Order: sequence, then structure tokens, then C-alpha cells
Amino acid sequence: MKKLFSVDPTRIGRPEGAATSDAVPEALLNGTPAALKTALENLLGPGRVLHRVVDLVRYASDASPYRLIPQVIVEAHDAGDIAKLLKFCGETGRHATFRAGGTSLNGQAQSDEILIDVRKHFAGIVSIDKGGMRLKARAGTLLAHANVHLSCFGRKLGPDPASANVCTLGGVVSNNSGGMRCRVSQDAYHTVSAMRFVLPSGTQIDTASADAERQFAQCEPELAAGLMQLKAEITADQAFVERIRKKYSIRNTHGLRLDAFLDGDTPLEIFRRLLIGSEGTLGFIADVTFETVPSTPITSVAWLAFPSIDAAIEQVPALVALGAQAVELMVAPALRAAAEAFPGTPEYWRTLAPEAAALLVELGTQDAATLERMEAQVVELCATASVITPPSFTSREEAIELAWFVREGLLGLVGKQRPPGSMLIVEDVCFPPSQLASAARDLQALLRKHGFIPGVAGHAAHGNLHFTLTARLDEEAGRAQYAQFMDELVDLVVNRYDGSLKAEHGTGLNMAPFLEQEWGERATRLMWRVKQLADPRGVLAPNVILTRDKQIHLKGLKTQPGIESTANASLCIECGFCESVCPSRNVTMTPRQRIVVRREMARQPEGSALLRQLQEQYQYDAIQTCAGDGTCALPCPIEINTGELMREFRHASQTAASESAALFVAQRWEGVERASKLALRGARYMGKALGWNAVRGVAGTARLIASSDVVPTVPGPMPKPARALPETRREQADAVYFTACVNRMFGRDPDASDDALSIQEALIAVSKRAGKHLWIPEDIAGTCCASPFGSKGFASARQVMVETVFERLWKWSDAGHLPIVVDAASCTHGLLSGLHEVLSPDMRAQYEQLAIIDSIEWCAGLLPELEVHAPLGKIVIHPTCAMSHLKLTRTLRRVAGHMAREVDIPVGATCCGTAGDRGLLHPELVVSATRDQKAYLDGVQADAYVCANRTCEMGLRHAIGRPYESFVFSLEAATREPG
Repeated sequence: MKKLFSVDPTRIGRPEGAATSDAVPEALLNGTPAALKTALENLLGPGRVLHRVVDLVRYASDASPYRLIPQVIVEAHDAGDIAKLLKFCGETGRHATFRAGGTSLNGQAQSDEILIDVRKHFAGIVSIDKGGMRLKARAGTLLAHANVHLSCFGRKLGPDPASANVCTLGGVVSNNSGGMRCRVSQDAYHTVSAMRFVLPSGTQIDTASADAERQFAQCEPELAAGLMQLKAEITADQAFVERIRKKYSIRNTHGLRLDAFLDGDTPLEIFRRLLIGSEGTLGFIADVTFETVPSTPITSVAWLAFPSIDAAIEQVPALVALGAQAVELMVAPALRAAAEAFPGTPEYWRTLAPEAAALLVELGTQDAATLERMEAQVVELCATASVITPPSFTSREEAIELAWFVREGLLGLVGKQRPPGSMLIVEDVCFPPSQLASAARDLQALLRKHGFIPGVAGHAAHGNLHFTLTARLDEEAGRAQYAQFMDELVDLVVNRYDGSLKAEHGTGLNMAPFLEQEWGERATRLMWRVKQLADPRGVLAPNVILTRDKQIHLKGLKTQPGIESTANASLCIECGFCESVCPSRNVTMTPRQRIVVRREMARQPEGSALLRQLQEQYQYDAIQTCAGDGTCALPCPIEINTGELMREFRHASQTAASESAALFVAQRWEGVERASKLALRGARYMGKALGWNAVRGVAGTARLIASSDVVPTVPGPMPKPARALPETRREQADAVYFTACVNRMFGRDPDASDDALSIQEALIAVSKRAGKHLWIPEDIAGTCCASPFGSKGFASARQVMVETVFERLWKWSDAGHLPIVVDAASCTHGLLSGLHEVLSPDMRAQYEQLAIIDSIEWCAGLLPELEVHAPLGKIVIHPTCAMSHLKLTRTLRRVAGHMAREVDIPVGATCCGTAGDRGLLHPELVVSATRDQKAYLDGVQADAYVCANRTCEMGLRHAIGRPYESFVFSLEAATREPG
């Protein structure tokens, strides 16, 4: 049935530019081959098999320079699914590869056959024991989430890669990831004590089980016996044993862990260790148990600048001896670029000589006195060193964040500056720390020789250097340049310094051909024997770590066709840092995937059937289910706001009729407010009389007839209609109170008493207690921040509403003399960021004179005058996307801390996906966005669940089942005088 408000998907067009030869072929128009799709659906059920061409494309790319089109994607739910899949592959001769966070840099999580998503359904903490000293979690759990759970015990996990907010524990263990502070003794190999794994045969083993050894020997006798035979061969040669120990005295993730044979005494203990760093080539790790390490609640950082790399690295051993938990090296070219890009960095960086270098030193302790002593020791050390400026430590949270943002922001700097069409490749190598200075100079020289940026950086305390390459992999000359560089890099690292070709990023496809050059023929042959024992049919991850193809690192290289420049989308490096905050990450696409699919549209020729298919599938998966909240820009190294690109597509999808209808609505917004309150009364009456299922049914029928992207759902009990606004006086007002239209339409929670204060009454009362008076203008009805129109792509309606609200704000504030307080964070953000770009130059100059203040900031300023009479025990905060953009989450935490003994921000709490009415149009988006938060809150009870945006509170109530309301209500109740 054709819907009343149907959209032509081809209106978004295709990016400009010629089609490319690596476009997905039309043979995949219908996605997964029918026989494979049917077989897997019969095996696992249809809900676990992603088979459309848009699914194959969005999973084809990750953070590596490779692009492989899988034949099918399977969303495995548990270890049982994995066992079935691997047995299926063994019986049918197919291959399978695991993908979790998609942050792998070397091509270890890509497949041209069966790709298994092990992120979506493998998250969760299983247990925390021994006072936080041991943590057991499922493989899809984000590293950062695990650390939040451990933080209350003063513990953390040893590995701390920069991708902690998006990488999973399964990926961390499979790659033996390191990080800035992770000593070799604290990596996964040394801190994982148990795991549950699945072998290619389908055998499942929990190493913590009392009879695990017996079960392993019984189910896998050839593997168990073979491992003991290899152990005997290795330990019989003392020189070989010493060589293995030396190789692992520094960071090394190249190849399989041969020291497992030295550290494990039984077949299962050997194999458990072999699985760490095996990159999914030997089996699947379903859950893992870590022995945790102490965290340091008090930290400080300082930049130590030196005239040369030698002078900087000379101080590293002493700094480590003094207890520095991180010592990061950056060279002058990178520091000078950072000085231009990041406000607040030291001014002297701009004038550093090319040969200069700096160390970012972080100290961490349990108490302030110890920290002061350590800082003094570093200052004393520098007194006899050739530092360019005296060191200055800071413990300010914002300063520490800036320091690490600069260190980790190098990727974004290079990504922004790279030539159009070039690919960003990130490499890491390790040298003996005593030789790091000369190695760094030689590496810089090699980079210069091949025309790459000589901006090396790295974990100086560990001899670990990182660098980036920008190569044109779509051109023969670019591929040849990359191939020659890799050959010379191998020679430099292996032959000149006897270092590690991979320090912490794993082997993958790009270093697999060079394994024997680093390890030698004997060690490589032993690794092949391990692979044959564990995976005799070669089911898992072909060519990852072990390969017979010496050119595999030059195949399947990714091209970067141009797409829209909106919000720098064309510069996306596909790192995936955006994915953990995206509301639609668990239901449709992520920001990275939206760009990946758009790039495939650019590869396709104009008019191709496959292009049309992608455009059609893109409408719901990418455009309709994008919350447009912009939080993807916050973790993105290049600050890409993919929501802006989706809003551009929404605008392109509008017709003259829809634009006209939106303009009609904007010009009559006061009537919309009245109609909304009437509709709420009607829905609540129907819900009470017939039940909310009946109301949902009526809404569902309307959505079928019109459009699911126009007619909202009714996900559950709706809030009360807003009451009439309280009377206020303009005279002696301290601020204009711009109460948002959502707060003029939607009232209190459905279960709130009828006489409960409205948001306006509560904020006015709190302000009055602190000696401040708010004034609500009499003509406020019909005004809006214009975000609802901008987010849907209605340009004319947005323009009219922006001009209307600006003119009134200017008048109400007496030309900027009175501040304007807004009671919904998303509206504050809309007024602060959405008006400027569409106002005329004259209006823009006036707009700059307005002082627009969110209610969170306003109330924080009232705290010194507010006495708490009825403190709360525990408050749970939901940090909305607007709060994140406005940097108000800490401020709200401070407000909550003023009235409660405990303040909690749930693990995984990001944008709730409501996004104005987006969550009402697509409630599955809110369920996706709040999945982790709901799982956390299922075990938490609080006195209040607070937020700062009415529609977000509605969405959270329906998705999580907790009575979220504005923090203002809690603040008013806590500071209300008794009686």
C-alpha cells in the first residue's frame, strides 16, 4: 500500500564524481546468496541473519585500510550460536571471522564470507569478586563500561587503549591491546585468569570449571596432545626459550603467543594463553575473567619539552622509576600542529624547533601528599635536564582532559589535513626502550623518504611508537609507495633494532606476510602447527596472522571516494569511535556505517539497480532512525556530526507540499500547543477507558496509512497536559524565563499527583528562595527554538521560527540587558547553536549580545543561597545529548550532589534517542539507545531519576520504566522549608 506521505529515496541522489572499479557488483543486488541465507536462517533463526545488500556494505569497512564485502552477517546471541556456526563452516567448507567494536586497525575483523557480529548481544558484567580484584564479563562488554563498574572498588583493568570507549573486552583480549599506562605485566596476557571459549569444532570450554582440564582432553584429544608435544620441543632448546623470552620482554603482538608454552603447564593452560592475542584465529572467547589492577584516584599531568628526541628519551627511565604511570612522546611537528588546532595548549609549542620533542607525563597516586612528593621529584629531575621550560603539573580535570585530547587528537589532525581520496593508515612498532631515541630518528627519516608525515608519537616508557600514513590506495603509484615503505619498515624494525613489527594493534592482514621475517622459520612453523591443531579445517579468519600469500597486505585495500563535505563527513577515517554513543547502534546503522554506505553510493554508476537498492534501504536505516543529536561528533577525532548530513538528506527529501505544510504549522505554533494539550487529554481519556493497547492500535493504523516517519506512536501512558503558566511580573525581574514549548505542552509524569507543581512553578519557587525573580513573558505562546523544523529539514519553517523567536528574545531581554533562562537543555542548545547560522548579519550582531542560560547553569548559581531541608539518598542522572554539547553534565552532577548523598550516572547513558519527536516516530530507536542504561538500572533503586528535557524524560520512562522528570522538581522539594 502506498502511504500518504511517501518519500522518493532517489531524491538524496548520489555524491558527485565518477564511479569506481571497486564498486559492489550487481550480483549482490539481493544481498546474501539465497542458499546461504536459507541455511543460516534454518540453523539460527531469521532474526540473527543480516542479508540485505545495505547490511553487507555497512559491515565491509572498519578502522583498517581494508574493505572486504561479506556474503552474510550473523548477529550471534550466545556461545551456542557460535558453536553451531563454526560446525556449519567446518561441514560446508566456509570461513568465519568475528567482529566486535570494529576498531581493529590491521584487518583482523573483516571477511569476504561469514562475518559474525559479537558486539550487540555479548555485553554485560557477569560478576565482580574479591572486592573488585576480579571481574568476569561477556566478550562484547565495552572496556570503559567495565572500568566504570570497577571504579567504586578503586580498581580498573590493566589494558587501556585509546579506543576504550568503543572497543570490547573480547577485542582487547584477542589483540592483547596495550595503551598509554599499560605495562607489559598488566596486559591481557598477564591479567586474564580464565575464559569461556568455543573451538572451531563446536567444543565449548569454561577454563574456570573444576573439570575443565578433563573435558578439554576428552573433547579435543589431538589438540591437547599436540600442545604438550610442542611444549616439549620448545623447552628442550634453551636458546630458543631465551629467544622467546627476549621477544616478549617488550610489547609484541605479532604472531601467536609462543611464551604460552613456557608459562602453561597443562594443555588447557597453554591453550588459554594462546587464545590471548590470537585475533580470532584459534577460537572464540565468549567471556573472560580479569585480575584487575589498582586505579589512581588522584592524578596530575605535565608537559616536559626538550631540544631533541635524545634529550627527551634520556629522561624516560628516571621518570618511570619515579612512578610515572604514563610517559608519552610527541615530536615538534605534531606539537606545532596541535598548537594551531587546540586552544589552551602551551604558546611555546608554536615556535619549537623541528628537532624538538616533548613528553606528556602523568602521575597517579592514592593521596595528595604522595602526589605532591612525586611532582617535586620530577621537578628536581628536570632541574638537571635540558628542558625548554620548567615543568608545571596540574590536577585540574579540564587540563588533564585537554592534555590527553591533544595526545590522542593526532589522528584527527592528520585525518583532517590528508589529501582528498587518500587513506589514513595507523601503524605501531616497538623497539628496545634503550634504543628508542635513535629508532625514532630513523623512523622519521624513513617516513620523510617516502613522503609521509614524520610525526611519530608513542608510549615512550615501553619503546612503543605510533605513526600515520596517508596513501592513495586507489592509485597504482600510491599502492607501490605503500608496499615499498612496508618492506623498508620491516628491515628497519627487525634487522636494525630487533624490535616488534606490531606492539599493541595485533598482526592482522597487513603484517601477516612479514611474520617469518621477524620470528624466523622455526617459530613461524610452530605457529602454523598450533593453527592446524586448533583449526584443522581452516575455518577461522584466513590470512589473519598466518598466511601463505605474501601480497595479502596489498589486496582489498580501501578506496575513499568523495562524498558530501557537510560537517566534514568526507574526511571520515572510519575509526568507529562514534559508534558507542549513537542512539541507533543497536537497531540500524551507526554514524560510521552511514558514511560507509554513502561512499558505496559514490562508487556506484548513476542509475544502477544496486544504487537504487541502497538508496531505498538507506531511508529507514540511515536517515529516519538517525536521532540527529550530534553526540557522534564528541568522540570523533575529526568532530564529524553525521546528524547534520542526515538532516541535509531529510531536507533533500522534502517536497514543495511538505515545505508548505511545515511553514503553515510554524506560523500557527500557538495553535499546535493548544492542540497538543487537547490530544494529550484525549489520549489519556482513551487510555483509561479502553487501555493503552487500544490507543497504540489506533496510532499504528494511522502510521500504516500515512507514514511511520510522520505519525507518532503512543508507546505507553502519556504525561499530563501542561497547566496554565503561572503569573509573573516584569518589574524587578532578574531574568527572562523562556519556558520551552515542550514544557508548555507536556506536564508532569502520568503517576504524579494532580496538585504537583508544574516545571514553571518549581523553577520560579527555587529561584525565589535564592533571592532571584523570573519573568515569563505574556506573549511566549507560539515560540520555539526551531529545532523541530531544522531536524526534519524544513528550511522555510525553520527560518520563520528562528526569526520569530529571536525578535521576541531581543524584546523580552530589553536588547540583551536581562539574561534568558531556558528550562529544557535541548532548547538551550537549539537557541545557542541553531539561530546564528540563519539570521541576517544585523540580527546576528544583536544575537551575540543575548545571554542565554540553561536552567542547570542557573540553578547551579543559586546553590549557595539554597538550604537543603529534605536531602535525598540517591539521585540517578540522565545526561542528555544537549547537556553533553553544552558541557553541563558535571554541573548537573554538582546540583544533584547539593541535594543528595549519592549521585549516579548509569553505565552506557548517552543520548536517549528521543530527539524531540524522533523517539515517538521510531520508539525502537529509544530502546536501542537506552539498552545498556536499562541493564544497569535493573539493579539500581534511587529516590529520584532526573533529566533536563521533557521529551527525553518521556522516552526514558517508556523505555526504562523509571519516572524520569526534571531535576528542578527534586531541587524544589529538597529545599522546600518544612511545614
